[in-house]
Amino acid sequence: MIQTPKPDDILKRLSSGELWVVNSRRRNGLILFKEFYAEFAGPGAAVGGSFDLDCKQVIPLGTLSLIQPNDPEDQQKALRIRLQWIRLTQNFTDKADPYDRAQMILEQFKNYFDQSIVEGVPDEAFAMLVGVLPCTMRTARGRLSWQGYP
Repeated sequence: MIQTPKPDDILKRLSSGELWVVNSRRRNGLILFKEFYAEFAGPGAAVGGSFDLDCKQVIPLGTLSLIQPNDPEDQQKALRIRLQWIRLTQNFTDKADPYDRAQMILEQFKNYFDQSIVEGVPDEAFAMLVGVLPCTMRTARGRLSWQGYP
């Protein structure tokens, strides 16, 4: 088990090809930056293996804890959960309006993580998750604050 690893340590583990699982007993996760987009791997999701060899940068969210799967069944379950997180994000990217996509990803993260964690995520990271410009994310953050969100 790896408790609160630093981003550089996470990248080394991902580039080694080892398969890890985001601890499902915590509100934690990992934003994985690829060349032209980003993915979110939430609790229970597999990270590493052959899927993240091309990862350029990571942002750990919450008190990140990575564990190794016990057996092939645990690996399969973690891979299915990773796909579920990808599909959730894809639901947002299916919206035509970029402001809708930006607001939806912010609302999803605000429902799951503490406000301080969401505020600490750069606009560029959210933008790469849902395919919008960083300035669109800044505008969406402003709109949510104006509408009474913390």
